[in-house]
Amino acid sequence: MAVDELYQEIILDHYRSPRNQVDGSGSGTHVHHDNPLCGDEIDLFVQVEHGRIQRATFQGRGCAISTASASMMTEAVEGKAVEEALALGETMRAMMHGSPPETDLGDLAALEGVARFPVRVKCALLAWVALSDVLQQQQSRAAEGS
Repeated sequence: MAVDELYQEIILDHYRSPRNQVDGSGSGTHVHHDNPLCGDEIDLFVQVEHGRIQRATFQGRGCAISTASASMMTEAVEGKAVEEALALGETMRAMMHGSPPETDLGDLAALEGVARFPVRVKCALLAWVALSDVLQQQQSRAAEGS
């Protein structure tokens, strides 16, 4: 099996069986994002305790790339420090704009080929933009509470 075929299978697996997708509302800090150009939508819920992401879930509808990216993102960030998750989001953004990743991304590397299709980059980054926003929102709330 060629690498492109393997990556395609990983994306299809996450699309067909999304991880951490919830019916109804999840718990934690929440943001809603959409891509009006294609109709992709995501509601992202993130629970942070002691500076670490304890749980990340999403509800959404969208194309295979958008759904797979959200599924892979929630798996990749759970247990990470907020700063690590934000840095991973920046790595994904750079990869979507053609910069090869400098670290092993695991299943996330399957999304690298999306960079060849500029119209699909927003699909792949929707969940990552939502993650950045929800973490910044959560940090602002924590700062207000201290």
